Amino acid sequence: QKYGGQTFPEEHLKKAIAEIEEMCNILRHEGVTVQRPEPIDWSVEYKTPDFTSTGMYAAMPRDILMVVGNEIIEAPMAWRARFFEYRAYRPLIKEYFRRGAKWTTAPKPTMADELYDQVDMWKYISTDMHCQHSAQFLMFRCWQVTNFLGIEWMRRHLAPHYKVHIISFKDPNPMHIDATFNIIGPGLVLSNPDRPCRQIEMFKKAGWTVVKPPTPLIPDDHPLWMSSKWLSMNVLMLDEKRVMVDANESTIQKMFENLGIKTIKVSIRHANSLGGGFHCWTTDVRRRGTLQSYFH
Repeated sequence: QKYGGQTFPEEHLKKAIAEIEEMCNILRHEGVTVQRPEPIDWSVEYKTPDFTSTGMYAAMPRDILMVVGNEIIEAPMAWRARFFEYRAYRPLIKEYFRRGAKWTTAPKPTMADELYDQVDMWKYISTDMHCQHSAQFLMFRCWQVTNFLGIEWMRRHLAPHYKVHIISFKDPNPMHIDATFNIIGPGLVLSNPDRPCRQIEMFKKAGWTVVKPPTPLIPDDHPLWMSSKWLSMNVLMLDEKRVMVDANESTIQKMFENLGIKTIKVSIRHANSLGGGFHCWTTDVRRRGTLQSYFH
């Protein structure tokens, strides 16, 4: 509310850009093919029959793109400032489609005033419009960026090969799940101790190992405009034995090492300020492996 409509501080943004470039270089060094979205001027105002807005960014592909098997699903987003964010990824998606991928665009909400709680514009209350962020899937937190109609659409779309589980957390300000509940391997999940999962027994009964990450070390004076310090657990698993983790978070590095997972240490503190960690700043397009069930 304080900074809405303003640009990110220029010097901070320069440092964030340098961090992400270095992150991409390290990913390439680790054998990962890195693709980038198209640059777009998000300051240009746009208008639909229901709202007028400027854009925000296309920095967090995990929010808008979800890959299930050989299908790429575009999420419709929940903020007006991110309504047209898909445009930055369309050239890439078209190329994947030409090479054989399935491509689905989920129904977009109108983003009319009725979708929002007018007292608290962070809350989405409508159940007759489809709204979702792909960073919520395959497990959801409903309220600010996903509603039940979005969940039902995804449930039907993925059936019968996939089952969607709805899980809830003790969290008054839910946004994205990967700083609350982050799967780091088959039957292995990080669960935020400050935001306990109400359905955690479902995982334990299925034989999952639930790991509570240590308290983040990020200093209080570091700006986090759209996130919490728990971005420390917003890590990117390159495979079952390699993880990209914050270079400044020594305690979570030690946690991974105790689990037998090699840590690839990278600092994106200034990029964190924009609203995401390693998991948010990336989305997996191709991984080796087969379809498995983790609840049988």
